[in-house]
Amino acid sequence: MNPNLRSMDKQRPYRILIGGGGTGGHVFPAIAIADALKEIDASIEFLFVGALGKMEMEKVPEAGYPIRGLPVAGFQRRLSAKNLTFFYKLANSMMESRKIISEFRPDVAVGVGGYASGPILRAAARKGIPILIQEQNSYAGVTNRLLARSASAICVAYEGMERYFPEEKIILTGNPVRKNLLGPGIGSAEALKEFGLVNGRQVCLVVGGSLGAGTINLSMMEGLTSLDRDDIQVLWQCGPNYRSEAEKAVIKSGVEHVRVLPFISRMERAYQVADIIVSRAGAITISELCLVGKPAILVPSPNVAEDHQTQNARALADREAALLVPDREARATLVSTMLELIYNRDKKIKLSENITKLGRAGASGRIAAEVMKLVN
Repeated sequence: MNPNLRSMDKQRPYRILIGGGGTGGHVFPAIAIADALKEIDASIEFLFVGALGKMEMEKVPEAGYPIRGLPVAGFQRRLSAKNLTFFYKLANSMMESRKIISEFRPDVAVGVGGYASGPILRAAARKGIPILIQEQNSYAGVTNRLLARSASAICVAYEGMERYFPEEKIILTGNPVRKNLLGPGIGSAEALKEFGLVNGRQVCLVVGGSLGAGTINLSMMEGLTSLDRDDIQVLWQCGPNYRSEAEKAVIKSGVEHVRVLPFISRMERAYQVADIIVSRAGAITISELCLVGKPAILVPSPNVAEDHQTQNARALADREAALLVPDREARATLVSTMLELIYNRDKKIKLSENITKLGRAGASGRIAAEVMKLVN
């Protein structure tokens, strides 16, 4: 807590700022941390800071929290005209961040990664506000590595993170997942009906992340005719940019019982009805899959720093807790791997048992407790 700012208004509720976003892997953990803090102290005031045009600007208000947007954007590793405006947007974001900090006067700032996390946490640090970083991956992102020197606490999900951060600041908490992921669900029949699915058929849940995954979508579109069977059905989150193409492919194929959605907001219900799950291998997705304990096929994205999704997926595959299909092989083998797994009862049981052993529940509560230590 910044004593100078706090002393200006001793009676007001605590104020927590949460910065970051860009994908569901950043946004939903941020919301989970805020929800856990509310359970500790319902009077806490929150302000989220995200990147304009990104999904947090929609999902955070839907969760009941206020948010401010920054014009920040990522730096493209390849040659791109977008990099011409990068520094201009960064400078504007820093100015806006200083304004937000002065107006909101947070007691603690929490960073969850993503474009907006850097400017707002740097502005908070310069005002002497305690900072907590939540690093989700086994390979630390550039923004969090740069912010580590200013951080009071760094919450991580993997051991061995002293490679990137000062050891004395590291707290092993696990990754926060959506609050309702493990809560009491609705009946299976009702959940099936919600997604337009039917009783009596096994469900293949296919998700490529909140924004969709090109390789997974192409694999599905090219393998649709193989899924024309009487005993299976597919719930396919394709991402908003692929919706039209995916729907046209399903219509053209004539295959029934394939439900295409651009985004699934109640993912806990999708997990509930799934018999097997096909997914990318982001850190938060892995954490969720370990907790729901369903048989999974992981298709790691190759377009991430240090190929960390492959490392995530390999860690599970080596323990026979998931199947791994490399991105470069997915178009040729993904659908056939899905069919082999959905009909192999013993394999499904083994994968489910092994992935459940890797789950770490309660991470959002542990992180919230660390935030309150900084407040107090």
